[in-house]
Amino acid sequence: MAADNTSSVTEFILAGLTNQPGLQLPLFFLFLGFYMVTVLGNLGLITLIGLNSHLHTPMYFFLFNLSFIDFSYSSAIIPKMLMSFVSKKNIISYTGCMTQLFFFCFFVVSECFILSAMAYDRYVAICKPLLYMVTMSPQVCLFLLVGVYGMGALAALAHTGNILFLTFCADNLVNHYMCDILPLLELSCNSSYMNNLVVFAVVAIDIGVPIVAIFLSYGFILSSIFHISSTEGRSKAFSTCGSHMIAVCLFFGSGIFAYLKPPSAVPLDQGKVCTVFYTIVVPMLNPLIYSLRNKDVKLAMKKTLGRITFS
Repeated sequence: MAADNTSSVTEFILAGLTNQPGLQLPLFFLFLGFYMVTVLGNLGLITLIGLNSHLHTPMYFFLFNLSFIDFSYSSAIIPKMLMSFVSKKNIISYTGCMTQLFFFCFFVVSECFILSAMAYDRYVAICKPLLYMVTMSPQVCLFLLVGVYGMGALAALAHTGNILFLTFCADNLVNHYMCDILPLLELSCNSSYMNNLVVFAVVAIDIGVPIVAIFLSYGFILSSIFHISSTEGRSKAFSTCGSHMIAVCLFFGSGIFAYLKPPSAVPLDQGKVCTVFYTIVVPMLNPLIYSLRNKDVKLAMKKTLGRITFS
């Protein structure tokens, strides 16, 4: 029976990260550890920001949402990925595959735009400090957040709609550990130049627009920093941007390598490694980057632990 009018496939088999039996169990425990650190780190940061009033500022409002996005899209991918290490056939239904694809695209694109919103926040804080609370008012922050999730939803609809129009005939083995765009395009028996063009155009916009916004923000920030006369002032300005720049380089670097090259230039097995980096490693590292380098977060952690110990 068909999953819909265009496809004869009702379920897919996810090939997983590797087909080497000796690596399955070690990789299961490795990625289970990654996922536990991701969940604890991001939910911990969300809790700290929620409980400590001195962190109720625009910067931490965006960091709160970054942690929510990281937690959400790693949770949409890793539990199913772990199944591929311990089961002979990791089966996902056609509907489940399209649902995973939608939420993966939604949260990944939302992360692109939340990082650009955070760059704009740092630009206002450093270049227009006296107008910061007026420029980054609650209304402006909410407007930026609606834009972040709005762009995520549009991209997810575009990518999922593009895949839904494809036909999947006999072969249902997806050469990946999740339902990603490029492996599904390769598996389809009627994917065309136009389908690939849609993917490239949407990805170029969703990576290109945030990168331009981030580069412009940091161009103005660097110009402003070089006009600061004191060494201490420059050091403080650089430290407020350091964590964000590390997160940006890790996320966009791996994303660009995975998607903005012709499929022939990057074999799918290499693409899988890139995907591991920005879907699993980056969401795990973000809370560590922001907490280990941030005095306010360390202070909030001490206060919260102090309250728990006292009670």
